[in-house]
Amino acid sequence: MKIVSVDTLVVDFYRTNLVIVRVRTDEGITGLGEATLEGKERAVLGAVAEVAEAVVGLDPTAISKVLYEITRDWYWRGGPVIMTALSALEMALWDISARDLGVPVSRLFGGATRDRVRAYANGWFSGAVTAEDYAAAARRTVRSGFRGLKWDPFENYDLTISTGQLDRVLAQVDAVRAAVGREVELFIEGHGRFDVRHAITIARELAQFDPVWFEEPCPPDNLDALVDVRRASPVPIAAGERWYGRQGFAPALARQAVDYVQPDVTHAGGIAELVFISTLAATSYVGFAPHNPSGPLSTAATLQLAATLPNFRYLEIMATDVPWRPDITNERLVLTDEGDVLVPAGVGLGIELDLTAIEQHPFTPRPLRMFRDAVYDIRPRDERSFFNLGSGA
Repeated sequence: MKIVSVDTLVVDFYRTNLVIVRVRTDEGITGLGEATLEGKERAVLGAVAEVAEAVVGLDPTAISKVLYEITRDWYWRGGPVIMTALSALEMALWDISARDLGVPVSRLFGGATRDRVRAYANGWFSGAVTAEDYAAAARRTVRSGFRGLKWDPFENYDLTISTGQLDRVLAQVDAVRAAVGREVELFIEGHGRFDVRHAITIARELAQFDPVWFEEPCPPDNLDALVDVRRASPVPIAAGERWYGRQGFAPALARQAVDYVQPDVTHAGGIAELVFISTLAATSYVGFAPHNPSGPLSTAATLQLAATLPNFRYLEIMATDVPWRPDITNERLVLTDEGDVLVPAGVGLGIELDLTAIEQHPFTPRPLRMFRDAVYDIRPRDERSFFNLGSGA
């Protein structure tokens, strides 16, 4: 079997644009991957084009060889653009191999250890402004089936936070906790906003609400700062969505910088690299909870990891999405009454594309608003659930 082409499709998804990578073979098997890179889609499209030049004519089932030689020959290594392009290629190659064998990707990594995984909702708060708005949105989301809620309550704060600002944050978290009770898990997102002193202050104040974690409290490029925060924090620390490959995670694990690691399958190196990172995490009893705010392919690959990795703790997923998410693929996820997402049955990653639907939602520039605008404006006004709800029995 040989690779005959690599191409891309770009789909507007409001918060960002999804970048889908297709790898075609001479035996008629096509593998799919996702190279969504928030706000930098055009950069990653160029990197994928260079990947295509490197791999056409190669055996798509020789995955380790192909990835090793590309990485060796490119000279420049790591970074979000290169690693996102390589992650999508790797994902598509595993899809091809599993489709060729007629099995799900999880079978190639030892088979399933579970058929469902605990999920937490992101994006559930879209449009909320006041603490009361967040409480109402939290109640709606829990009624839909979720038993975990994640959000960034810090507006556009940059490195520091005043007493008044912190009071507003705490009032919002308090309102959500009161609305959903102690049985629902809360995850507080920092998006790398704070310096060490202010991150520690925030962590100490958050402890009263018993969150599962305080995520990415400091910018991702200073491990010393994260170590300092984790040592002083009374709540667990999570990080890793902006680290790439095992070289990004091994030092953090060795220095006990985190309680949970959050590699993104579309950025950190792909499926096999996340399996390796999960093994590193398991040696330190660190929870494995991949970053996954993107589209159907990212979610499908992450669910294959959830199926096979014993230390996979939580699936991040959007509570709602653009109304056309169900149209562009055959993704049909089930959210159980217990707050779990079932691992879909299917061959490969289990995803097929609807090209006609994709063509109706072309690339639209989507600058990230995290430090410039309202972080809560994450979904369109016509957002909707894309889950099938059921008991999951």
